[in-house]
Amino acid sequence: MTWNEVRSKDDVGRNQEIRKPIRVLVVDDHVIVRRGIRALLATEEGIEVVGEAQDGQEALERIRALRPDVILLDLLMPRMDGIEVTRRVIADDPQARILVLTSFAADDKVFPAIKAGALGYLLKDTGPGELVRAIHQIYRGESSLSSAIARKVLQELSRPSDRPPTPEPLTEREVEVLQVVARGKSNQEIAAELTISEATVRTHVSNILGKLHLASRTQATLYALRKGLASLDDVDEGDPV
Repeated sequence: MTWNEVRSKDDVGRNQEIRKPIRVLVVDDHVIVRRGIRALLATEEGIEVVGEAQDGQEALERIRALRPDVILLDLLMPRMDGIEVTRRVIADDPQARILVLTSFAADDKVFPAIKAGALGYLLKDTGPGELVRAIHQIYRGESSLSSAIARKVLQELSRPSDRPPTPEPLTEREVEVLQVVARGKSNQEIAAELTISEATVRTHVSNILGKLHLASRTQATLYALRKGLASLDDVDEGDPV
């Protein structure tokens, strides 16, 4: 086989991966909500609902069996709530992509869900377009918070904290990367904007999370907001955080 043939075969494989739909599991105790979300996503090219679960315990079983790309998760459910589901899923797979979709914006739901490792938090009055965009963002490992939730969490983060400052400050380049992360950009977009490789972006993001003792890009975005490295005007450029 010639080099050109090998390269052509690799290109085909990559294109097939690109076209592979985002596999979504819908977890909600209301059947009408699950059916509505399934009907909505069925019209979206590039997204496939691979299963449903009606409570937290069933959600864990379905997640382990199906390994979905994105878990669309309600919080208030029988047998096990969404926050506990999030904790257990992230403990089993820190790379799991969880998008909370709930009716509750209370502090005792928002903060524990984000601290547990959810990448996104949307309310059920979110528009269909916002939900679809959020699923794509979560799939890429980006954060997605509705504006109302972002402001609520920012207020919480603005309160004095007992946590000591990080002993290892961010480099100038890491600050630049953090600012672009806070605008909801993907690694590819960050690489293009800063003229560096995607591998270098991944290294910078990993270093940022490690130095700041953060668990996700969502928390990094909120840190940038708290420290004045980004503003909600930057974050709210037409998409969720």
